[in-house]
Amino acid sequence: MNSKAKLLTLATLTFALSSVTVGAVIAQTKLSNQSKLFTNGIGQVRVGMTVSQASKAAGTRLVGDPPNKYCYYVKPEWDPKNVGFMVTEGRISRVDVWRDSKITTLKGAKIGDTEARIKSLYPGQIKVTPHNYVSGGHYLTFVPKDQSDENYRVVFETDGKRVTQFRSGKLPEVEYVEGCS
Repeated sequence: MNSKAKLLTLATLTFALSSVTVGAVIAQTKLSNQSKLFTNGIGQVRVGMTVSQASKAAGTRLVGDPPNKYCYYVKPEWDPKNVGFMVTEGRISRVDVWRDSKITTLKGAKIGDTEARIKSLYPGQIKVTPHNYVSGGHYLTFVPKDQSDENYRVVFETDGKRVTQFRSGKLPEVEYVEGCS
């Protein structure tokens, strides 16, 4: 094999491997039940993105309520189910994870976890307040220590024993008890 043929073979192989790698990265970024929720987003979707930017980052169309300038919700057209994005002033402000979702936080917190487990995953960073509508229930609010996250929270709602739903996002929207209502 002459040097031109070797170079061409190497270039073709490098391109093929690059294409496979890029394809794998794109496949991993699509929002799914394996996506992780954190203080300012989920998967590749970040608080502060427009719905168009969030759709692109999620790798799926976000559909839902008709847009307005105050507050509305969008969610992935197909999967994952039971995840919604609050939009305020034209930008994603919070991510809601509702009943029956398999989504977890970066630390592995999920629907069905006990209050004790949430407190053990985030030692010294959970503020407990009574639930407004569930007798005996609580809001377990993760308050980050990192200064760059000081305006974000993760709020776990419980029935007094177990997590029933949770959300993350920026203040004040993440603490709105009734969503956009």
